[in-house]
Amino acid sequence: MITVETDATFPKLILDRARFQPDGIAIREKDLGIWQSWSWSQAKDEIRYLACGLASEGLSQGMNLAIVGDNRPRLYWAMAAAQSLGAVPVPIYQDAIADEVAYILDNAEIGFAIVENQEQVDKLLEITSQVKTLNKIYYDDPRGLKNYREDQLSSYDKLRQVGIEYNQRNPTFFLESVKSGKSSTTSIILYTSGTTGKPKGVCLSHQAWIRAAKVDVEFDELKSSDSILSYLPMAWVGDHLFSFAQSIVAGFTVNCPESSDTVMADLREIGPTYYFAPPRVFEDLLTRVMIRMEDASQLKKKLFSWGLKVAKKSGVDIMDKKPVSLKNKILYETANIMVFRPLLNVLGLSRVRVAYTAGAAIGPDLFEFYRSIGVNLKQLYGQTETAAHVCRQSDGDVRNDTVGKPMTGVEIKVGGDGEILVKSESMLNEYYKLPNETQSSLTSEGFFKTGDAGFIDSQGHLKIIDRSKDIGRLTDGAMFSPQFLENKLKFFSYIKEAVCFGDKREKVCAFINIDLEAVGNWAEKQGLAYAGYIELTGKREVYSLIGDCVAKVNKELAQDSELANSQISRFLILHKELDADDNELTRTKKVRRKFVEDKYSPLVQAMFKGLDMCEITTSVKFEDGRTGEISANVFIQNTARNAFESTS
Repeated sequence: MITVETDATFPKLILDRARFQPDGIAIREKDLGIWQSWSWSQAKDEIRYLACGLASEGLSQGMNLAIVGDNRPRLYWAMAAAQSLGAVPVPIYQDAIADEVAYILDNAEIGFAIVENQEQVDKLLEITSQVKTLNKIYYDDPRGLKNYREDQLSSYDKLRQVGIEYNQRNPTFFLESVKSGKSSTTSIILYTSGTTGKPKGVCLSHQAWIRAAKVDVEFDELKSSDSILSYLPMAWVGDHLFSFAQSIVAGFTVNCPESSDTVMADLREIGPTYYFAPPRVFEDLLTRVMIRMEDASQLKKKLFSWGLKVAKKSGVDIMDKKPVSLKNKILYETANIMVFRPLLNVLGLSRVRVAYTAGAAIGPDLFEFYRSIGVNLKQLYGQTETAAHVCRQSDGDVRNDTVGKPMTGVEIKVGGDGEILVKSESMLNEYYKLPNETQSSLTSEGFFKTGDAGFIDSQGHLKIIDRSKDIGRLTDGAMFSPQFLENKLKFFSYIKEAVCFGDKREKVCAFINIDLEAVGNWAEKQGLAYAGYIELTGKREVYSLIGDCVAKVNKELAQDSELANSQISRFLILHKELDADDNELTRTKKVRRKFVEDKYSPLVQAMFKGLDMCEITTSVKFEDGRTGEISANVFIQNTARNAFESTS
């Protein structure tokens, strides 16, 4: 790890990295099936040309640059190029719809944007009448854009060439500009997911990120020889911490997949040593494993089942280097050779030395599954406003019910209402253009209000219960934590999403989204014909399948005196998948619980009234931007009896 100066900025660190590690691979990208690599020296030159090009075009200190697209080297370089000029990059979720993009462009007063391809160009051109400040749009991938003649549109390649010429005329400009950068200035604006309202622009400084990254790198002993797959949205705080801040501080290699469709194949090819994914990704990986096992021979099924039993018995203890009998060690190593290693090779996780999950609570069963088969999976805790840097689990001190201990330099308190309060040097400067929001997010002592409820246990670990606003009580006074129940349900490969209701009610009811791939595969084996998602959700056999999953969750809850009253009384299978384009999920795939409850209020009311069926018409937004409606008769099932029996 290079020495971090007192007034360090990311462009300064990149120059140092190019000086001391010139031939080390900074970033790779798979293009047309071939991995292309750039060294730190080459990356520095690309950033220099781009910065000079943007300066020639008029981008200067204090201005904001929008970045929209999948993870691409040129888009990461655009971040550093803007920072080199004292400007601020503003990454935007690549799957955000036009209205969401327009809000951010307008709010951040964007004049310049660098985007990936035609899809993003079309999105921005559609909203130019709404965003008066947007003057320049530069695209990386020229495919499909040959006949575009808009004045504000130009290619990345042309911008780069302008930069080369500008650099030749002004050979000292770039270095002088980088040298003048201050660590206390805003390095990036990341917009929150907007779970409860409009997204807010979180302004974080260079020093906030660099201090967080430095502590993290030392904590996990990350080295320049490590590598990571960069596939999560660039606009998400987790990707910026891992794929930008930590990679520059530690000097490890960032790998960009060819597309979102090739992530799994690219993961297997790269075999990263460092891996990060939100719980949903780990859930999807497990679902794929279970689907593959459905198609496996009886011998492989038995071997897999035996391996999981061995892993459950001693895998976690072996991972944590706790005492294990010689017999169990031999059994585990045998299972490792015959089951776990081949499985991890298929998943692309065979070389992973350190893995993290965050962004939402992960189910304890799911968490222990990965650790038991040899993945050093740990949890971290943080928010966009804290640079995702609050708590981490250390090797040998990992538990499924906590998020670890506070990191060096982080102070945590629990407020009187149970809310987690955080203070550190890696916190937001402000919410962009929202001084009142900034002030209200902090206590008088300067602690950030996380909005999460939890407590610090006797061993110093932080335990998160749920979002403060989501924790409720049943009418009998029992605590109701919807997220805990939902994670229990989502452990099953057949369940993709769940939303539980019960606050101020006598019982708990749940919406279920089935996983189309997993349930569809199961249905084919049962000889069940179906035309699509809606028809599949209405099958009595599918209700029986999901009912078995709910019953298993209830059985576990019944054994816990504090949670026994939270058993799920009734459930329905929602006729459509919850979708970010329909505002039901955030761009980080978190459920907008209140929105879902209001949108589907007839279904919620029907569940609690004891009805067995409810007809509903729902508005949806299609991928091409059109809107429409879908109608369905949604059945509601008690956990003790089948709804079809009473409606037949």
